[in-house]
Parts: sequence; C-alpha cells; structure tokens
Amino acid sequence: MDVLALYRQAGAYHEGHFLLASGRHSPKFLQSTTVLQYPHLTGQIATALAQKLAEANIQTGLIIGPAMGGVVLAYEVARHYGSEDVRAIFAEKDGKGGMKIREAFTIAPGETFIAVEDVLTTGGSVLKAVRAAEAAGGKCAAIACIVDRRAVEGPLEGYPLVSLTRLVFDTYPPDEVPEWLSALPLQEI
Repeated sequence: MDVLALYRQAGAYHEGHFLLASGRHSPKFLQSTTVLQYPHLTGQIATALAQKLAEANIQTGLIIGPAMGGVVLAYEVARHYGSEDVRAIFAEKDGKGGMKIREAFTIAPGETFIAVEDVLTTGGSVLKAVRAAEAAGGKCAAIACIVDRRAVEGPLEGYPLVSLTRLVFDTYPPDEVPEWLSALPLQEI
C-alpha cells in the first residue's frame, strides 16, 4: 500500500509551516482526519494494519486509540482484525496532561491490547493512551500506526511497533526553526 499516495489522493498531504501536536514545527503535514473521513480509504488502511499485526503474530481482543484521532482508527482496525470478539475503545484527556479510560469501558486485569495511532511523531499521545490502559489493568502487546514519522526506527519505549510506512519529515523544536520555515505563515494543527 502506498500510504503517501493515499494521503495525496484524499488531499491530506500538506506543505507549509505547521505547529504539530508534539510542539515541533514541520514543513510537511499529514492530516489523517481528511483520509479517515472516507470509509473506503479507512477500510483499506485498517485492513492493511490488521494484516500487518496478524503477520507479526500479535494477538489481542482489544484495540485502543487516543481520542479523538485514534477513535475511528481503533474501531476500524478492530473491525478488520478478524474476530467478532475484538473490542475497540479509546482513552480521553484527563484534564491533567494525561489520559484516562472512559468509565463505560472496562479492561480486565492482565488483558492485552494494541494501541493504535494515525501518525507517530514523538509517540506522546499514543503513549498516554497506553499508560491509561495499563493503569486500568491492561498489558500493551504492541503499538500500531499508519505512519511512523519518528527520527529513529524500532520499538517505541520498549513496545513493539507495527506501521504501514515510515516517512521521516524534518521537524524542529520551537527554538530551532530555520529562517526559511519561519518566514511561512504558521498553521497550528
């Protein structure tokens, strides 16, 4: 699957000056919500991600995503995972800089889960969801994403990582934004 072509097809690949959720600046941005609004594209992505998880022999009955961006993706990956018993839940902001599991959701002690995210830049959001699920008694089997943008390959803080593609775009901390980039209008994401 050519993920970048899919993003371009949906009008979800952008160039300019972006302030990412991580606080870093980038000249390129992938707007996953633009892609995930189309059920046929979301289904293709989720099917491919579920297949890669199966190929990696990562088994679970629970998929979790961080709200809001990971809600649709968690649902679709669970739907395509291959078993009617797979559930999809989400973690939401707790108002203290972390995330919590909504009261309506339960995680059994020791229950394994896969955390999903659209694009990993630092992994901060998905790791907050992982910590919330672990605090509720769960055990993270893996983290899965559509695009891994991190500068380094491999696991994310010790958790196995499965991604559909790896696209490394330059990102800069706020105090190191190059002049050519800072000359462009800043768009907060």
